[in-house]
Amino acid sequence: MPADSTPPISERLAHLTEALQHASGSVLAPRELEDRPVYGQTIYLAHCTLDTRYGLFRAYVFQDIIDKHYILALAHGDIVRAPVLYTRLHSSCVTSETLRGCDCDCVQQLEGALKVIAEKGNGILFYMMQEGRGVGYVGKARDRMLVQASLDQVSTFQAYAAMGLSKDHRNYENISHICRLLGITAPFVVLTNNPDKVEALRAQGIPLAGTERLEFEPSPFNIAYLSSKAAAGHALSRPGETKVRRACLPEPVVPFKPHALPCAQRFIYAASYFLPMKPVDDHILLSEAQFQAVFGTEPIERHMTGPDALVLGYQRLRGQRYFVQINPANLQAFQRANPEAPIVDLLTTPYWFRVHVYYDIVTSQDFVVLTHGQALADDVPVVRLHSESLFNRFPLRTVGNRDKLKQTVKHIVTYGCGALLLLYNDGRGAGFGAYATDRMLTEAGRTANTDDAYKLLGVEYDSRDYHAAVLLLRHHLPGGKIQMVMNSPDSLVTKPEYAEALKRYHIDVERWIFLDSANVGG
Repeated sequence: MPADSTPPISERLAHLTEALQHASGSVLAPRELEDRPVYGQTIYLAHCTLDTRYGLFRAYVFQDIIDKHYILALAHGDIVRAPVLYTRLHSSCVTSETLRGCDCDCVQQLEGALKVIAEKGNGILFYMMQEGRGVGYVGKARDRMLVQASLDQVSTFQAYAAMGLSKDHRNYENISHICRLLGITAPFVVLTNNPDKVEALRAQGIPLAGTERLEFEPSPFNIAYLSSKAAAGHALSRPGETKVRRACLPEPVVPFKPHALPCAQRFIYAASYFLPMKPVDDHILLSEAQFQAVFGTEPIERHMTGPDALVLGYQRLRGQRYFVQINPANLQAFQRANPEAPIVDLLTTPYWFRVHVYYDIVTSQDFVVLTHGQALADDVPVVRLHSESLFNRFPLRTVGNRDKLKQTVKHIVTYGCGALLLLYNDGRGAGFGAYATDRMLTEAGRTANTDDAYKLLGVEYDSRDYHAAVLLLRHHLPGGKIQMVMNSPDSLVTKPEYAEALKRYHIDVERWIFLDSANVGG
């Protein structure tokens, strides 16, 4: 018999593996634009450029093929040949990064890390969809409801334990997979206050060159949260040193058990709590009582003159409320010399919105509705369905989607009552992977615009479920009459399902507010 010519199994395995998957570093050196390397449970979807306030970053988009969450790797400089990479593992926070919430330090850490990476020249930020330390927004919102109901006597970690949750459900396995796909071998300097993240990287065999803290001055809205993190072992010193006092909620929060809405049982009402939102354009909202407390003994006009003016203007709003536009730089300087003056409280006076969080059993998605004020019998609330874009969570130079949210918030606050429903529908409902691929195809010159990219992707112009969104919104609009905020009149033409859903659920639009001609900064 002839000698056995079968190659050793190790050689056969190497040959089969080479045919099965791409080599290390294949995302940075693709053979074809259509290549989609996979390693472990992580698949590469697309890449594109992000023009941030700190310079250009390259966004590489990945997805976990088991639980389907996205992971973004934002790279700056040479991530392959650099001797060391400044790195952050950052978990998503929709409330601070999209909704302008100021009850945590997440957006400060996100932007602070990008700034450090840009200054150092070489680095990467891993942005992971692990809201609420991995429990999702429903779990995070129930935590916030319980903590606020206790007036911060219960910490976030105690709330998690009371709900049967571990203090941290995050998983960082995708990081080593992404490092292989990107060809990263340099040691990391980890930008973090959390020692658990450092241990998670060590457990994956990722080389570390050190850590650097990202700590910021506490505010009245996050001092209790940061204190609880410090007590849990995070490297935070300022919560124990600051003289900042915890802010009071506008009204009590009463916790409740999750329950299905009687009129729409696909939605489980999971939590409700208050979100302090950063003001728009430095316009501070005051009630009549607040206005008198600040300016009752010293007229506001005295603060509006000279180069060191603390107030740039003010206007009276319906419902005996005021907008006071402050000069933050001058007011901060004034605060250093006059820390007890009532006017300095305007630096930390937010817009208060009530957050309502729902779990949809049909799509397994979270739905978030923000309400402001209490609509009286003759009021016509200002309303918007706002589709979020993940890229707009970052400090981009051009932030059209973020500006539209700010404009909407200002319209709602100016009128005095309204609602905003947040849709997690990047790519007009096709998903973030489709949106990122659209960006990649356009940047590569394969398509001329989004419409062409969507044809190549094989998806419809708009895949958003307006009927579900409007059905849930109707629950918060007992009167049925609204002022609807939209981008432009063209939106009504390109989204016929939008108007159809409003009609089906008996919502009467008395006024359309179009944002295209508006301009909001701040």
